[in-house]
Amino acid sequence: MATRLVQINMKARDDSALGGFWAAALGWGISSEGPGVTNLEPEGFVYPDPVAVCIDLIVSPEPKTVKNRVHVDLATTSAAHQAELVARLTALGATPADVGQGDVPWTVMADPEGNEFCVLEPRAIYRDTGPIAAVVVDCVDPRAMASFWGQAMDWTVGEVTDHGATLRSAAGVGPYLEFVRTPEPKTVWNRVHLDVRPYPGDDVEVEAARLRALGATAVDLGDSAVSWRVLADPEGNEFCLLAPG
Repeated sequence: MATRLVQINMKARDDSALGGFWAAALGWGISSEGPGVTNLEPEGFVYPDPVAVCIDLIVSPEPKTVKNRVHVDLATTSAAHQAELVARLTALGATPADVGQGDVPWTVMADPEGNEFCVLEPRAIYRDTGPIAAVVVDCVDPRAMASFWGQAMDWTVGEVTDHGATLRSAAGVGPYLEFVRTPEPKTVWNRVHLDVRPYPGDDVEVEAARLRALGATAVDLGDSAVSWRVLADPEGNEFCLLAPG
């Protein structure tokens, strides 16, 4: 059994407005499965497919108080493309963000609700990822995170160092999942988190037990009626184990 990363879940004060920003930023389609939920995926996309990690925006009244521990990096193909993308995102409502990055070749920005993201300079490794180059997770121990997530999912573990680790779909398509070492500890519930899904025919309870045996812990939200399970990885980052499909 195994899971695969299918989407990221982003809390929003106004899911429709923030969804509009990200749909325009990525050039993706926008839909809704119900009030307070906005779904983004590429036009013509047949879910799930590793060629893209989709975005679900869920309305939440909780304010953003700290830097997100999960963010996206956007890919560019040239210096001109990077400059054009930064300008276009600014026109859509993004603003410059200072997270202590110093003098770096990429541009750190925040969306209209303050969620940080990066517009990367051109890098060959991201030439075929689509608009999202990587989903990036801050962590204390990249090696330990690569070990857990490499067993939790059927994605391939790439480079692993004390400072960072990368994974990508075994099909070699879509964005990367990256763990970057950061000294700041996790202090609040992650406003952006990963959603993983088992394959058709798998049992969600069996898969949840397997993930717990690997080092995940169960998160009790007090709602047994939902079809998914909320867990936390070994560093306490919440993630959702969705119904198989």
